[in-house]
Amino acid sequence: MFRRRRPIARAAMVGGAAYYAGKKGSERAQRESDQEYRLQELESQQQPQQAAPPPAAAAPAGVSPDAIEQLKQLAQLKDQGVLTQEEFDTQKRRLLGTA
Repeated sequence: MFRRRRPIARAAMVGGAAYYAGKKGSERAQRESDQEYRLQELESQQQPQQAAPPPAAAAPAGVSPDAIEQLKQLAQLKDQGVLTQEEFDTQKRRLLGTA
């Protein structure tokens, strides 16, 4: 009678361990699947941003290249201390036509 219980107990232990291992394996597979899905979502959100380079700073439509060059020169003069901020703003408004 005692001999019969050992194989049953052993089978129960093996079966329980196999069930537990299978359950943990499927949970791990589900976690990895969820993580992969989230990574793909993030990558798909970032791809349009990376594909299109940021637009270059374009001048407003009404400003000529000469006016842009003059603005650069005025900015250099202001940085050198030749022009004050008020003089720079006045000349900038004049060049942009907002005077």
